[in-house]
Amino acid sequence: MNQPNLLYIHSDQHSPKVLGCYGDPLVQTPHLDALAERGVRFNNAYCPSPVCTPSRMSMLTGRYPYENEVWTNHHVLGSGRPTMAHAMGMAGYRPVLAGRMHSLGIDQLHGYVDRPIGDHSSNYPGGGDAPSGLIRQVRNSGAGQSSYEVHDDDVTATAIDFINKEGVKKRGGMMDRPFCLHVGYILPHSPYIARKEAYDCYIDVMTPPRHPKPMGDESHPFFQWWRERNSFLEVEEADALRARAAYWALVTEMDEMIGQIVEALNRNGFADETMVVYSSDHGEQVGEKALWMKRTFYEDSVRVPAIVSWPGVLPQGQVSDRVVSALDLNATMLDALGAPELPHSRGRSLLALLRGEVSDWEDVAISEYCIYEGHYQRMIREGDWKFVYYHGYDPQLFNLADDPEELNNRAGDPECREIQEALMAKVLDGWDPEWVAEKMVEKRKDLEIIRGWAKETDAPEQFRWPQTSEMTYVD
Repeated sequence: MNQPNLLYIHSDQHSPKVLGCYGDPLVQTPHLDALAERGVRFNNAYCPSPVCTPSRMSMLTGRYPYENEVWTNHHVLGSGRPTMAHAMGMAGYRPVLAGRMHSLGIDQLHGYVDRPIGDHSSNYPGGGDAPSGLIRQVRNSGAGQSSYEVHDDDVTATAIDFINKEGVKKRGGMMDRPFCLHVGYILPHSPYIARKEAYDCYIDVMTPPRHPKPMGDESHPFFQWWRERNSFLEVEEADALRARAAYWALVTEMDEMIGQIVEALNRNGFADETMVVYSSDHGEQVGEKALWMKRTFYEDSVRVPAIVSWPGVLPQGQVSDRVVSALDLNATMLDALGAPELPHSRGRSLLALLRGEVSDWEDVAISEYCIYEGHYQRMIREGDWKFVYYHGYDPQLFNLADDPEELNNRAGDPECREIQEALMAKVLDGWDPEWVAEKMVEKRKDLEIIRGWAKETDAPEQFRWPQTSEMTYVD
């Protein structure tokens, strides 16, 4: 089997519930829907952490957040940890990253050999560990423009230019190896502001959240703290509808950008020799259960889209209900490219499963979320069951086959005692929340030095995209 080209598209904060091929009747996503028709779509794929940097660093290394020691958006991934980009390089590829990685520290490549466009944010850790005042993003929503849209315009143009240049080399007989391009989008991440043309497609038809009120967890200490911190219970219906319309519009805008990149593949004759993978770092609550953005283990936040297309090798139009981790996508891409497995990776290649060569796939995925304010959490999805461990607080247990909307917490139900005990043992296997708490205190002290150094020395930024405040506005 010849080595394929790889186009890996990774978005930010995209819930699969807002995708046509996943059943949303409202959103317009023709290009991602077409990609799913040409490949395999996974209904039960889970991110390794429902927050950006920990999830993305785990996607790079194939390791859980506690193994990377990256739990927040201010933690730095050590450069000594090999990533999938390093492994791809060993296989003869020259992996290129265009756009979002959300890595912090002086290493802004982590194995990529080139990065023609970088992140919008600083290379160095900022202040704070969990955002507050998120309610302002909901209230200040509507038609306009987000700087993230401008960033992703540039990412799209850069990706198309890369593919066009590879096409020139191919037509001239000068393409000595397949290409490897990772496209990192920020969309459809909030702020909930979208350009008028896309926004107008949704504002008059937008529906409210299916479950706009807290569902049985309003007294849980974590959710109580999180809602109070961000005033999520104070969202007016009109604000929620505007924010949701903008989010749907941002998904459509991103889909159009992806369509332009796929068209560049087709135009340059790469369509039949390129593996295309699409996923996201986590989902988005968009008002469900009186919650916004991510940072929960509800399906809206922790489940991610996962689409894999490889013409002539993988089946077309297939839908898989197997439970998978986004880390499995890491292992799958390495397997497809003939790259070495990453040491200590938790990912499992999906290729044999997709080709129908295995029947004993273990339907399990684990996700982790920890922040300094005393919240150390871990989730396991196994088969139909989801168990969420909150250190020091009551757990949650859902049967997703019977209760897909997660409205009935079965934790403490005598009928579920055995499954709850079994899942708790698995979610705590090798993971010690007290150790995590100690390490996070240590890292907080380390970050004070790094922040101070970056500020006082005016440390140079690498691959920094030039964002300006004028790029974001509401009409």
